[in-house]
Amino acid sequence: MSVPADSHRPLSDINTTPLIDVLLVLLVMLIITIPVASHSLEVELPHCAAPCTARDPNPVRNRLTIDPADRLWWNGVVIEESQLAATLARTRELRVEPELQFAPDAGASYAVAARTMRTIKASGVTKFGFVGNERFRDFAI
Repeated sequence: MSVPADSHRPLSDINTTPLIDVLLVLLVMLIITIPVASHSLEVELPHCAAPCTARDPNPVRNRLTIDPADRLWWNGVVIEESQLAATLARTRELRVEPELQFAPDAGASYAVAARTMRTIKASGVTKFGFVGNERFRDFAI
């Protein structure tokens, strides 16, 4: 086996393997430290400070639903998004504020549901509840 005459000269090429290893470690650390992006809507749920009393046997309720075509339904009647704020204001003026039950369909768009909930929150409704969520408890995989 013969050794070339140049074999005793130092290599002038840089060894990039350690550099790549360090960059990969830094990349993994960066990915781990980046917070997870979440699109959420803050909803303040009521807190029961006093012991909860028995429910009224004949409560007044309003049901607001959103169908898959993104139409708003107020107690079975189609209303426009622009009418919702005025309707909610009228319910706040009643002697006993009725409970507002919100039941969006699974096919309704998130944007319409978020805008609707923003309108509800801005109206100052105090009796608010989500209805029908038990339908979405089980997921088909």
